[in-house]
Amino acid sequence: MKKAHDPYAALRYKEFNTFLLLRFAMVFAWSMQFIVIEWQVYSLTKNPLSLGIIGLMEVIPAIAMALFAGHIVDQKEKKGLLFKCILGFSVISFGLFLLTWPPIVSGYSTKSILYGIYFMVFLGGIVRSFLGPTIFSLLSLIVPKKVYPNAATWSSSVWQIGSVLGPAVAGFSITLIGVHWSMCSVFACSVFSLIALSQISTKPILNPKIGEPITDSLKEGVKFVFQNKTILGALSLDMVAVLFGGAVALLPIFAQDILKVGPEGFGVLRAAPAVGSFLILIVSAYVPMNKNAGMKLLSAIFAFGLCIIVFGLSTIFWLSVLALFFSGVVDGISVVIRQTILQLKTPDHMRGRVSAVNSIFVGSSNELGAFESGLTAKLMGTVTSVVFGGSMTLLIVLGTGIFSPGFRKLDLQKDIEEHEKGE
Repeated sequence: MKKAHDPYAALRYKEFNTFLLLRFAMVFAWSMQFIVIEWQVYSLTKNPLSLGIIGLMEVIPAIAMALFAGHIVDQKEKKGLLFKCILGFSVISFGLFLLTWPPIVSGYSTKSILYGIYFMVFLGGIVRSFLGPTIFSLLSLIVPKKVYPNAATWSSSVWQIGSVLGPAVAGFSITLIGVHWSMCSVFACSVFSLIALSQISTKPILNPKIGEPITDSLKEGVKFVFQNKTILGALSLDMVAVLFGGAVALLPIFAQDILKVGPEGFGVLRAAPAVGSFLILIVSAYVPMNKNAGMKLLSAIFAFGLCIIVFGLSTIFWLSVLALFFSGVVDGISVVIRQTILQLKTPDHMRGRVSAVNSIFVGSSNELGAFESGLTAKLMGTVTSVVFGGSMTLLIVLGTGIFSPGFRKLDLQKDIEEHEKGE
């Protein structure tokens, strides 16, 4: 008799629950910190370009260090490495706490304070390059392979909750207690993460090539990703969706000039995809998406492209909100399937490097997607730019489906059943 699906399978492992608390605290803190610092920097400069520099200061080291970080993660014990990452973030958040404290910075020029903030954000980018691969690798050591899909779903859900609540709380916090004490709250979250991490046991290093030269290690990691058509296909599709479907970057224009709904409407538009994504992530814990995963992923990203086109053409506020909401729903499906593919298809000794390549694909596409949207909006006009991006997403998904029959036929249920037999 076939076993019934258990939506709480991963939650039955005590360390995994601790891991979820830790992950939520870190995502929440990082998201909140970014918003607080954006507010402070713009308050100091009144220059929109300074906001772009914040993103640049973080993404440059995050991408530049990614492959090196992946090598280190595969060579080191994961709990100890994560402790160093969280400790590094704690030092950065405490530094930003001091840089936003009037009695401390009153004797310094605005330019000096600004450069200090940029420097801290740059250091944060370095920490970020290690944090993602370390968390990805640690997850696979906490739960058995048979519950990887369920664990990936809950982990993605917690990430989504943290990334939605962080900015929202930051906005209220700035109003209620000010920038300085908001940064103190971020620091407190990082300290909580360190305490939670102490409840997770030290894990074995599964890499048989400890001490391998870094050039050989990096070559092996990149080669594995580009030779594994399933992983490469999943990463490429995600990159395409973010790169060409980056309508979110143009939301201020739609809110002010096209839909004319003001800051309140902008807030609703900004929240809509996150709400849709969060809801589907919760549903996916109860309704597995492993069977016919390839077709489901292709269909989800195709539907994402359609949602972006509808949003671009809409002049009705609530239609735009619905389009963004459903774009979040199908993006949530994409996230669950992609994370499950990465967990199931990546060997234990290469998780750091594969996650690092993933961070390059996703991280760079987020930044490039915003740039692509802005550039095409300037060249073609805002509406045409969004419709163009959605149309390109549709074409690439169709091309992938036609020319990659193996990916189209991907079924993760078979992999899961093999893992269960092995255990």
